[in-house]
Amino acid sequence: MAEFRDFIDIAAPPETVFEYLTTNEGMTAWMGHYADLDPAPGGNFAVDIAGHPVRGKYLHVEPPNRVVMSWGFAGSDDLPAGTSTVEFRLTPISGGTRVELWHYDLPDTEVRGHADGWANFLPRLAVVSAGGDAGPDDWQPLPD
Repeated sequence: MAEFRDFIDIAAPPETVFEYLTTNEGMTAWMGHYADLDPAPGGNFAVDIAGHPVRGKYLHVEPPNRVVMSWGFAGSDDLPAGTSTVEFRLTPISGGTRVELWHYDLPDTEVRGHADGWANFLPRLAVVSAGGDAGPDDWQPLPD
């Protein structure tokens, strides 16, 4: 299994960024077209991204510093629902928040596509957390 790591600095406090990781309205402002979130350990994590149903559970929720959820795709043989893990760590920095992302337990074949997705979505998270509008989410997965 493989891992993808990245980070972004956001001009907003951790409390604000945290809301975009744990509320339906917040999540769909930067990623996906539908969200049904229950941000408590064992609570459902469901986001539809580009027609793909991401499904998992919240594993750790520590306001406003850390959010961990299982991640996978309903009906997928390559990355079934809940089989990988996404972790966000939010650290206060001068002028805002550093968001560190770890996506681990990824099959090697899934790293390229998820790296492309996160490269699209993390900047959108920065825009909305700072009070902007990220615009329509028209990201599409890389072809196989």
